[in-house]
This record gives sequence, structure tokens and C-alpha cells, in this order.
Amino acid sequence: MPFDRAASLLGPSGPFARGLPGYEDREGQLAMASAVERAIAEDRVLLCEAGTGTGKTLAYLVPAILSGRKVVVSTATKALEDQIYTKDLPLVAEHLRLDPRAALVKGLGNYLCLRRFNELRHSPGAGAGAAGRSLPLIEAWAQETEMGDVAELAYLAEGDPVWREVASSSETRLGASCDYYEDCFVTRMKRDSEAARLLIVNHHLFFADLALKIAGARRGFGGAGALPPYDAVIFDEAHQLEDIATSFFGVRVSRARVDSMLRDADRAFIASGLADRILGRGEGTAITAVVRESADALFDRLAALGGPAAGSGDRGDARVPLPRDAWSGELLEAYHRLDNHLEALAGYASANAIAEAVQLVGNRAAQLREDAARIVDPATNQVTWVEVRGRGVSFGASPVDLGNMLREHVFERIGAVVLTSATLTTGGSGGSGFRFLRSRMGLDEDVPVPIDELTVPSPFDYPNAALLYTPRDLPEATDAAFVERAADRMAELIGITGGGAFVLCTSIRAMNALAAALRVRLARASAEARAGGGAPRQQAPLLVQGDAPKGTLLRRFRAERHAVLVATMSFWEGVDVPGEALRLVIIEKLPFAVPTDPVVAARCAAIEQSGGNPFIAYSVPQAAITLKQGFGRLIRTRTDRGIVAILDRRVRTRGYGRVLLDSLPDARRTERIEDVRAFWAAASAGAGAERAERTEAEERRRGEAP
Repeated sequence: MPFDRAASLLGPSGPFARGLPGYEDREGQLAMASAVERAIAEDRVLLCEAGTGTGKTLAYLVPAILSGRKVVVSTATKALEDQIYTKDLPLVAEHLRLDPRAALVKGLGNYLCLRRFNELRHSPGAGAGAAGRSLPLIEAWAQETEMGDVAELAYLAEGDPVWREVASSSETRLGASCDYYEDCFVTRMKRDSEAARLLIVNHHLFFADLALKIAGARRGFGGAGALPPYDAVIFDEAHQLEDIATSFFGVRVSRARVDSMLRDADRAFIASGLADRILGRGEGTAITAVVRESADALFDRLAALGGPAAGSGDRGDARVPLPRDAWSGELLEAYHRLDNHLEALAGYASANAIAEAVQLVGNRAAQLREDAARIVDPATNQVTWVEVRGRGVSFGASPVDLGNMLREHVFERIGAVVLTSATLTTGGSGGSGFRFLRSRMGLDEDVPVPIDELTVPSPFDYPNAALLYTPRDLPEATDAAFVERAADRMAELIGITGGGAFVLCTSIRAMNALAAALRVRLARASAEARAGGGAPRQQAPLLVQGDAPKGTLLRRFRAERHAVLVATMSFWEGVDVPGEALRLVIIEKLPFAVPTDPVVAARCAAIEQSGGNPFIAYSVPQAAITLKQGFGRLIRTRTDRGIVAILDRRVRTRGYGRVLLDSLPDARRTERIEDVRAFWAAASAGAGAERAERTEAEERRRGEAP
């Protein structure tokens, strides 16, 4: 049976080509669309690497809609969810005359909880501090919003702590017994998702739903979750699946989680009359005060285990191992005190459950006890850890190997599963291909579900569009002189392109050190240019991750056109800056996972115990995929031109460097800074000629116009 319905719609004689100005059919897109169509129709697993510019979103949306089945499309971020729902699906509906019957489904924390909102409004502290500033904004919006989605609240600061106090969550949702159930934004979202044929979600929500269903089935009360039953799932940005799934199939208890529960408990006691409305005092609030005190004592002791270096990085190196024998002496006593006080809170709430919100406090306190016990006495295939980020402290347990779980509950249960991304393979055409992905996903040779593999190359002309610069003359990345020498080279590269640069770092410490060094060098270069009597040279604006929200930094970067943005892992992927605003990507070091991270260390130990080489089997492929993501920031359209510089000499001097380089697009490559200057001079001249041609053509069109 030919699977060409979607390809015919996307092809050269299809409705997109006829009705969409500038539309280009792409051979790779058509091949992917046919493969996705077959996977959904025949309950197959498809692994598809689709290079940047392939048009993979339409290549999976069109066959998903045509299938008539209930399909979940899961993306890496909420931003990608919004893009698919507000940009790509309307395009399909307009040109294919199809009703996608789609619903946008986000995690509960994105939606306003009317019950919690009203409890906070009537609490003693509603008019003071952060609540006094933010609540009026939320209140005005709540009167007019139809979706209750925080994404609409553009005038509320990103990460505003008050939003956490009024947002919905699995821990705080009452369900049909809630007085606000019929007006609830989550109720509306769930009804929309049940009626839809296409569900747009993100990986966090997908795995939160799956974890709920598995836990429910084990406890014998069905498989209720966040999503209705579905027939197929398409994972976009599938290279992130293991990391995201790990967080949902482990368990975490944090200071913030306990504090949130206690604040809700105090409000519930006040709202139900169990505590004085003016003073906020009562038997229940006295218990919450004791719980808060014992929780602080436990988290302070756990923070001490994290050590002074905890929180220095941003790739997981804030976590340190928490072995089972650490639970002794004063730490064990602190845990038992908290456990006893949580038990008392749960008992009080259950005994005085005159309102659903009070009963919910008891449930949450009991769940905290259960989760903490699972960490203190972990199951097999679990590694335990403590994480310290500023005052934020948490302890948890994470699964070491997710392969069996993914195989049983995703691939074998669902059948029709598509995994796609621009970065799924490693080692180039002669390398290991999808082997690393399959090993991490549990897709070994004896999986009963048929598996197809497809690699669709990018249509971009990388040999002419990009230059990869990998110098050998810098110190080793571990050398004390590396930061200063690397900053010198970065400033030289920025001078060649006139800015328009991302500097991608592997830790917060490196980001801050390089930003400080670059600030001095860029100011010096600007001053020297002015003193030399040449053309005035404007200093490239230096932007640093953390100085403003991510979206704000990206808007400034695009608008400035000559800016330099120094950032860490959150900017290595999922960031789209097409055009000349981004023409230089500098990668400070090879992005190896932190070897001391407890989860990474446990996975490497498991590979070694099975007779494998963990560095070659795990660390190198993972670094290759991350490196491909970093490279992928540069060329986003057919007309983009630019340079990628990897300043870590190991990519040229170590044997594994060949695997990393072979995984990257086939750009021209050099170790010489002179070649970089020549490439950029030629690229700039070519771009100038193209702009002149476009201007001349536009003027001709105007002259010919009646």
C-alpha cells in the first residue's frame, strides 16, 4: 500500500505549492511525510533525523491529521507548542481545507486556579509585598481571560512567585467536588482535549501523564491522567526524551514544595473557619508552623551535604550523591522529626475535613511522607541525590535506566510512535547512526514493534553557507590560562564579523568569567578604533544570560544586530535567530555531561558493569548530539551565512574528536584564523551583492507598476 497522501499534498503540485507564495517542496520533507503516514497507519516506530530546514513540522502534522486517529504531538517546550498551534496548524487548515480538530494542552501549572486565587485574595497577606503588587494584575486579567493561560499575562514578570500561589497543579486540584469546577480553566482544557483529534502537548506534560497512569494502575484505581486515551504519539525534539522522562519517573522533595503546601494549608484552614481570619491562628496553623520548622532543619542539613561548590554549574553539577548510609545520626533524626510532624498535619486535616481544600492538605502531607520515604529507602535502579541552588534545596531519587519502562509503556503499548529531531544520530554517515538513541530508549533488536529509521539531510548548502573553525593553538580547556586566551580569540572573531555572536558556555562559572573578560576586550577594541582615527566603531552590546528573561534577551539580540550574547545550555537549542543578526556561534568547550552528576555517574557505572566503555558508549554520543544542537543555531534559512568556532582543542587532538566532527554538518573547515577572515570577507561581499540585486529588482518592479 503506497503511503503518499501527505506527500502529494506537500509536493510540487499540491495545495501548498499552488497557494503559498515562496513555498518550496523538499524531497526530504516528502520522504518523511510518507514514513510518518506509514508509521501511524501500521503501528510502527519511526526514528527520523530531519536536518534543519527540512520542514519536519508539516511533514508530521499533515499525515497525523489525515490519519483520522487520535494523535498526540509532543514537543520540547511550551514555545514550540504555541508555534505549532498558532502558526503551523492554521496554515494547514487554510491551504488543505482540513479541520485539524486540535487542542493545545499545557501542564496544570500554566492555568489559573480560581479556588487558590480567591483563597489568596482573602488571606491576611493579600495586600502586602509581592502579592500586593501582582494580585491586581492577575485579578484584572482573570475577569476577561477565556483560557486562563499564563502565556496571556505578558505584563506579569516571568517567574513571578505569586503565580505559583494561584496556579493549578496535580497536588492542589480538587476535581468535580470543587465549587469552581464548571468555571475551571483546566476543566475546559480537558473537555477540549477529549473532543479533539490532535493534541499538542510538551514532553513534560506527556511524561507527567504517563507517570500518573502507571502509578494509578499499580495502585488499582485505573489509569486516570492528564490526557485522554490516544492512538499514536509524535515526539518532536526527541533527543530530550530521556532527560525529561527521568524527572517524572523519579521522585523529588524540595523546600519549595513543602513551603507551598504549608502556605496552602494555612489558607485552607482560614477559609474553612479552622483558623482566625484576622490573625491566622488556630490548631492547624500551629501544626504547620512546627512542620515548617522541622522542614527547615532537614533542608539546612541537606544543604550542608551539597558543599560549597553546589550550584556552581547549570548542567546538573548542583547535584551530589546522597548514598543510603548518609541517613544516620542527626540527618536521620531530622528526617524522622519532619515525618512525624507531617503525619500530625495529615491526621489533623483528615479529622477536620469540613472542606475539600482541607482534605487536600492531608493528602499532600501524606504524599510528601511517602515520597521522602522512597528517597531514604530507594528501590533498585534508582540513584539518590541532593541538589542545592542558592536557598533552594531538594533531595530525590532518579531512575538509572529508563529503557524497559519506555519500551513497555510507550513503544509496545502505543505502537505508532514517531521520534524526530534535527539531532538524533551520531558519527555521520559512517558512524553509529541511531544506535545511541536506541540504546537509551530500550529499542534493542528484539522489540516486538517494527522499527523504521530515516535520515533526512538538511537542504541547506553548508559548504558555502558556513565555516567551522577549530583552532589547535589554544591551551587545553582545563588549563588555568584557557579563559583569558579563549576570550582573546573570541574578541578577535567578534571583530571579524562585527558582532552578531552567540558565545555558548558549558557552565555558569565559565559564562560569568568569559562575559567579564569579553566586556574588557570589546571596550578596549572600540576605544582603540576611535583613537586610531579610522571609521568610528560602535562597541558591540554585550548581553549575558540572567540579566533579563530569555525572551527579552533574544528580542534585544535580534534588534541590535551587532550584539554578543554569552549564555549557557538553555541557549544551545530551541533558539531561532534567522538572518544576519546571528552570524557567529562560538562554543567554549565540548559539552560533555558532568561526570560527577549522580545520574550520569550511575548510568556510566551501569554501562561499565555490562562490559561497555561508558565514555564511548554514553558521554561521546551525548556530547555529539548537544554539539550538533549548538552548531544548529547558526544556519536557519537558505540565505544565512556564518561561522561556528569550537575553541576546545580536544575536538582536533583526541581520538573521539573525529566522532564529534563527523556528526556535524558538512561546512568548510579550518584551523587558521586567516581562513576565517577570508571566508567572512567573501560572504559579506556576496551578501552585499545579493542585497543590491534585490533592491534593483524591487526598483524595477516599482517602475513597471501602473
